[in-house]
Amino acid sequence: MKQYLDMCKFVLENGEERSDRTGTGTISIFGYQTRYNLEEGFPLLTTKKVFFKGILYELLWFITGSTNIQPLVKNNVKIWNDWPYDKFKKSKEFNGETMEEFIEKIKNDDEFASVWGELGPVYGKQWRDFFGVDQLKNLIDQIKNNPFSRRHLLVAFNPAQVEDMALPPCHAFFQFYVSADNKKLSLQLYQRSADVFLGVPFNIASYSTLLMMVAQVCNLKPYEFIHTR
Repeated sequence: MKQYLDMCKFVLENGEERSDRTGTGTISIFGYQTRYNLEEGFPLLTTKKVFFKGILYELLWFITGSTNIQPLVKNNVKIWNDWPYDKFKKSKEFNGETMEEFIEKIKNDDEFASVWGELGPVYGKQWRDFFGVDQLKNLIDQIKNNPFSRRHLLVAFNPAQVEDMALPPCHAFFQFYVSADNKKLSLQLYQRSADVFLGVPFNIASYSTLLMMVAQVCNLKPYEFIHTR
């Protein structure tokens, strides 16, 4: 994973210090791009422990169109727990429950989960129901039936609904590209915000997996994952 390590080095040596929403501060680079050839192997980092089970369950959760954390919680995936818990703590129903107690309620109480496990119209909603449009289904149909189109796009950043989301999508949109011989499929992700050391290894694995899944469904071979951030 030389591409990833080179990026980390570049950010540390050339990034600018900036304030951010969280108050933590960042060292930032704008518009860096890396490419991963899946013909050479799956790009799962070995320089960092990557919770692949969580990546896979989150991706499947997006694909189902779900926007409630209960399916993730039932599989011990904690990626999205903080936002619903913070919202619950500010409500009149909060009685001092710990995060662990809150998650047990989400897991075992469907009525509670339907209210407090909801994240708003995040990724799954936009992928499968963008104002009535099933973007993922349409995308797969287009790749199969019009492979050389330049419109194989899926957009998660919906300005009309972004304020209703627990967290605006970091993976703003992605595009597929079929090779000229109609045998290989590539995927480029544009990520508006990315934590290079914490989140990016997961993003690489997640969208490389998505590329493999769509390629299989479309009877193509996965080729390049291109990550722009």
